[in-house]
Amino acid sequence: MSKPVVELRLWRQFVAVAETLHFGRAAVRLHMTQPPLTQAIAQLESVLGVRLFDRTKRSVQLTDAGAALLAPARDLLSRAQALPATARAAASGDAGRLRLAFVSTVGYSFLPRWVREFRAQHPGVHLELLEATADVQLPALERGDLDAGLLLHSPGFAPAGFEHLRISREPLVLALPEPHPLASARSVSLPRVLAEPLVMFPRRILPSLHDAVFGLYHAAGREPQVAQEAIQMQTIVNLVSAGLGIAWVPQSVREFQRQGVVYRSPPGRAGVPQCETTLAWRGAAAGPLARFVEFARRQASAH
Repeated sequence: MSKPVVELRLWRQFVAVAETLHFGRAAVRLHMTQPPLTQAIAQLESVLGVRLFDRTKRSVQLTDAGAALLAPARDLLSRAQALPATARAAASGDAGRLRLAFVSTVGYSFLPRWVREFRAQHPGVHLELLEATADVQLPALERGDLDAGLLLHSPGFAPAGFEHLRISREPLVLALPEPHPLASARSVSLPRVLAEPLVMFPRRILPSLHDAVFGLYHAAGREPQVAQEAIQMQTIVNLVSAGLGIAWVPQSVREFQRQGVVYRSPPGRAGVPQCETTLAWRGAAAGPLARFVEFARRQASAH
């Protein structure tokens, strides 16, 4: 049979006696009389099964067990005292945990600045970051394993069934191997581009943008020659540098300066797909998530 849990009141009384080493002075500090305090310490010793104080008519001294318990008891009381403020901070969104997923493209643009500024504004929020594509993010948001996700998609294709906030829109540009003739050409011919082998992300991870790129080819009466698929944008760019083909990437990927790769904008960008980055979350935003949504809304409107 387990012993009863020690009440916080008993620990408070123990600390008062341990710090004053005098039952009378400890009772005054606790605004009580001495006999109930003596009884409370005896109760605590009975529950713990150890003697906490050596008492004589002239002195009160901590035993080894009592001395060992003093620091943990002080810490326990300090943490208990902080609980109301912690609860209020969590309820207001100023404390707690925020699990945020992101696609790799935002790492080249606004995410580093966002993380730095959000943490400075909300130091009590523990931000957990996970790099993941949409096919991983959306089921995790459904299960409640994530609080929010930064997703990439074609304009107008924000994920259904989620609350969402558009963060940015940008065009696609070409990533070309540096030795490729188009990399140094005075102008980039779109028909010439469409004839080149393509390094592409699989449709399952980004269906709307995949279909938009393929639509560009089909509108010109061509079928894309996909030479290699890769999931992460940095991997796609690395494969371009290896000469496996060209790639359509969001303009922000230009920040990824890979040796052997040149970024070019297609002529006039007529018919060239654009992409959007969206913050998505499930249900009503509360706590730290509400704080982040407010932060993201301010950032998006400012830019």
